[in-house]
Amino acid sequence: MKNIVIIGCGKGIGLAAARLLAGQHHITGISRSDALELQHPNIEFHRKDILTETLDDIVFPDVVDGLIYAPGSINLKPLNRLTEEDFKHDFEINVLGAVKIIQKLLPHLRKPETASVVLFSSVAAKLGMPFHASVAASKSAVEGLVRSLAAEFSAQKIRFNAVAPSLTDTSLAAHLLSTPEKREASAKRHPLQRIGSAEEIAGLAAFLISDQASWITGQVLGADGGMSRIRL
Repeated sequence: MKNIVIIGCGKGIGLAAARLLAGQHHITGISRSDALELQHPNIEFHRKDILTETLDDIVFPDVVDGLIYAPGSINLKPLNRLTEEDFKHDFEINVLGAVKIIQKLLPHLRKPETASVVLFSSVAAKLGMPFHASVAASKSAVEGLVRSLAAEFSAQKIRFNAVAPSLTDTSLAAHLLSTPEKREASAKRHPLQRIGSAEEIAGLAAFLISDQASWITGQVLGADGGMSRIRL
């Protein structure tokens, strides 16, 4: 049984990852929202905002085999409506929060024979999309962080990878999928003609945590219905 820490496990992809992994692993879950759906004997849940609250009162397992950092943001606006605070907020959620928990857990991640960290990017970091300036900038920083840390910690056998989804059916994206018309239009923008599910994205994160992915590091894996690679 591995010890896995999941940040942002209260909703969406983080919640799906906790459910998927709890059957075989011990999960330490942290979320700023209540996680009423995470009633499982293998899940130890802490309600905290990782950006504003200290983590010093959480007793993490001595050995941490994996970390999934799943908080995210969808702040889509024209550039002239994006403020400096918008850019700062997206960067704090996607990058600085990840750095904070990685630094906190680094002594624990060094203890197993091999450990794995999974962050989240976005298809918008590769594919120029209107109104995505703030989120694309912060997610591009996530990709740079992943590659840098993968190089820095390769000798210590700590793997760093990222998953880059397109629009996924979660509460975070609810306003973009709020009507049948919006949902259909969003689906048609993808070569596979549908929206991704939180469970599908969580499955890829779970794979990257697993021993089956032990030779994968420094990668950004797209889970985007073909959007970043296929033109029809």
